[in-house]
Amino acid sequence: MKEVLKTAEEKMGKTLAKLEGDYAAIRAGRANPAVLNKVTVDYYGSPTPISQIAAVSVTEARVLTIQPWDASSCRLIEKAIQKSDIGINPQSDGRTIRLIFPPLTEEKRREIVKDVSHMAEDAKVAVRSIRRDAIEKLKAMKKAGDLTEDDLKQGEKKTQDTTDKFIKNIDARAEAKQKEVMTI
Repeated sequence: MKEVLKTAEEKMGKTLAKLEGDYAAIRAGRANPAVLNKVTVDYYGSPTPISQIAAVSVTEARVLTIQPWDASSCRLIEKAIQKSDIGINPQSDGRTIRLIFPPLTEEKRREIVKDVSHMAEDAKVAVRSIRRDAIEKLKAMKKAGDLTEDDLKQGEKKTQDTTDKFIKNIDARAEAKQKEVMTI
């Protein structure tokens, strides 16, 4: 039973971590290096994350600076950013690339808040699915005679408590991200 509960909690933790990563990649008007996490450059024939071939830093509130370690990769990085869906056009001087984040319009802010809500809801669905799977495993263990009725009830309660904790955490993080988007 402990194994099932531990596995369920780990999976819920991974769901929360994925949500955090998705929130970090949201372009909320401020320069954030995490928006480049999903952008890969075709560097010597293999897809390579920008962070592995260049120094990425925030030089001003709305400016992200990319300094390639190999000056010849500057054009490759530029092209990869243009092909990506981050919606910012890179400005390059041949050695340094700058991404200037435009201020968000009210309409765009509302759109981002909706996206944040959808991501949170998807994460909650995933957590509830993990709960359902864990409870099914516990019921199968009881049916096989590995658990007593009391153990099953206790396992279900612990699973529900863990689920509630993660749902509350997801709601709190979604609310914080929505406030961040609306106040920038």
